[in-house]
Amino acid sequence: MTKKSQKVKAPSALLLMLEGRALYEMGAYIAAAPLYRHMAKGDGHPVLVLPGLAASDLSTVPMRRFLKKRGFTPYAWTQGRNLGLRDQVFEKMLAKVDEIFASHKRKLSIVGWSLGGIYARELAKLRPNKVRFVISLGSPHSGSPDASNATRFYELVSGHSAENPPLQTRLSQAPPVPTTSIYSKTDGIVAWQNCHQRKPANPKKAAQTENVRVEGSHCGLGVNPSVLYIIADRLAQSEGSWQPFTNKGARKIFFRTPGFDAVVAT
Repeated sequence: MTKKSQKVKAPSALLLMLEGRALYEMGAYIAAAPLYRHMAKGDGHPVLVLPGLAASDLSTVPMRRFLKKRGFTPYAWTQGRNLGLRDQVFEKMLAKVDEIFASHKRKLSIVGWSLGGIYARELAKLRPNKVRFVISLGSPHSGSPDASNATRFYELVSGHSAENPPLQTRLSQAPPVPTTSIYSKTDGIVAWQNCHQRKPANPKKAAQTENVRVEGSHCGLGVNPSVLYIIADRLAQSEGSWQPFTNKGARKIFFRTPGFDAVVAT
């Protein structure tokens, strides 16, 4: 069996246990505070931040505080806990995108953590003229839902099966706006391969879609200083002048930009 045909599996029990690293990443978030002022500065445009499965806006407070200090205008999702992909919540989020766009009279960016990244990508597909950038953090938008240690929990809290081939095909398609997929190969919740954007067939989409790999846990992505650095760098770009993230110089120590060469799930 070739590497590209190997079945993608859920992260190992060891990686799952190592999710406790998130506590240290929170400590790193606090310790790195003096360095944040040296990160990319925003232009004040709105950024909607979406939490992961079973999480609420409380989980994204550190990220939103960071964004505000870097000159962006962050918004919480205000939908309570994220209990899965739900039509009612999706409609409310579409209305929120419309509301933010109308209020600022400019496009907004959307940053989604885990399941929140799935929402972010789908919102951008339906509101491409109102969304500036999309960034997903450890979001399993490709491959089989079995390649996750949270599948059964997702089905429990959402009330429906994670297996939905037509939906999975749709989710794997990149949004028609500049999109960055951030993932970690040591993610203990979801298979990193499923968080890695496959190469879009549309050349225009491929030209504005990228993958960036960091070191860290799944549960700590939202407070990981390396992730915050990438988020600020991506969102600080002027509208209409998006360029791929580069890991030249010292960046090579912390980041990888592997293109579209992920192992394909079968």
